[in-house]
Amino acid sequence: MKTIPVAVQMFTLREESERDFAGTLRKIADLGFDGVEFAGYGGLSPIEVRALLDELGLRAAASHIPLDQIKNNLNQVIEDQKVLGSKYVVCPFLMPDERTDEDYQALLPILEKAGAACRREGLTLCYHNHEFELERLKDGRMALEAIFDDTNAEYVQTELDIYWLKKAGEDPVEWVKRYQQRTPVIHLKDMTTDEEQFFAELGTGGVDIESVLGLGEEAGVQWWVVEQDVSRLTPFKSLEISMNYLKTKLPYLSRK
Repeated sequence: MKTIPVAVQMFTLREESERDFAGTLRKIADLGFDGVEFAGYGGLSPIEVRALLDELGLRAAASHIPLDQIKNNLNQVIEDQKVLGSKYVVCPFLMPDERTDEDYQALLPILEKAGAACRREGLTLCYHNHEFELERLKDGRMALEAIFDDTNAEYVQTELDIYWLKKAGEDPVEWVKRYQQRTPVIHLKDMTTDEEQFFAELGTGGVDIESVLGLGEEAGVQWWVVEQDVSRLTPFKSLEISMNYLKTKLPYLSRK
């Protein structure tokens, strides 16, 4: 089995990071994670963050960068990623007023242009989905299909979020298969099986996590990223449960 590293999306620990960014990274390392996916840098400079990562033996898996920064400040974004050692720039979210058919059509050249610029610098641009991209456009396709079908795979790759795919009634396994070799980063999330469909620790819900993990090598996954948007437990306890589950499915994690 290929050794695919596992990171934490820092949004999971947004409150902890605000109080103590360095201490939060230390606890992530203590839980056995290989890296982090950033959603901001805790008020530190990329140089300071990189020093912390190196000290703790962590790596930068990717960075979520708001679309306005991708459009208007990409050169600085790229330079920051080089300092951090992050290879993936991720467009994480579209605001509610950015989701019309016309908005998606306008988004495509923005993503391609940014993706081409990232590629020239040895980086990869990815698009991260929620459930709203699974809604249908006027041409009958889902918005997420249009984003990937109408952009160059060399410039725009995926960060599939399997919780939001499942939430929208889709099969995450089929999406990973469909876009294999275009899925370098995948968000691992589980979902409760009741009507609430709440965020769940890995292995405790109804998402077929094991089948997704089994596709990792074939699909070309470079990073698994654990994210729990909200938990009824403390975020660190939630991450511990998810990591313990992953250790039962990815034996190499237990050898660290």
